[in-house]
Amino acid sequence: MPGESLIKTTLKGGILDLETDEIVMDALKDIVREELKGRMKEALDHNPELKAEFKEAVRMYFEAKVMQTYAEFRLAKASAKLGLEVMPPPLREKLGREVAQMLEKEVTSLLEKAL
Repeated sequence: MPGESLIKTTLKGGILDLETDEIVMDALKDIVREELKGRMKEALDHNPELKAEFKEAVRMYFEAKVMQTYAEFRLAKASAKLGLEVMPPPLREKLGREVAQMLEKEVTSLLEKAL
């Protein structure tokens, strides 16, 4: 374009097209996050009772998430069984074997990663 510098023309479609305002906002959010984390850590370090309460709440939250994941797994398993139950018998047997093999591989893989 007339009147544009060679550098600006060269960079067009590259760095200049980045949403610089978005990058700046993301950087500011990170700075605020780090500041907030520091203040929270400091507050917890100065109040052992609150720190213990917070730690217990995090433990409970983690356990709840594990239980939620387990419940979702059980629901998926029951749904698969229900789906197989309503299929015609020949198709049920074939898909039943395939689903069982697939689940066995997935569970084995998850257990290997966990252990």
